[in-house]
Amino acid sequence: MPVHYIYLIVAVMFETVGTTALQASQQFTRAGPTVAVVLAYICAFFFLGLALKYIPVGVAYAIWSGLGIVLIAGIGFVVFGQRLDLPAVLGLAMIIGGILVIHLFSKSATH
Repeated sequence: MPVHYIYLIVAVMFETVGTTALQASQQFTRAGPTVAVVLAYICAFFFLGLALKYIPVGVAYAIWSGLGIVLIAGIGFVVFGQRLDLPAVLGLAMIIGGILVIHLFSKSATH
């Protein structure tokens, strides 16, 4: 796997940790999760910046936001007990499909 995709995956992981901590911070009233939000987002944007040296911003952001949405929805379901109805699950599946189309067929995505 090319290093720029590793940077992007690491960025998505940090963004996911940051968003999970954002929920856990209870509107920034809990110090530990609040610090985790800030640190995770700093790391997320650092690695996104590294990925953007090689991947066009539109493609990188589509992958970043799409994977982030799907991962956060899964974490919300498992960790926070947030339910997903059928339209939400179908929408998440379409997001994954869109990411796969970009990655597998787009000449804009660098491989």
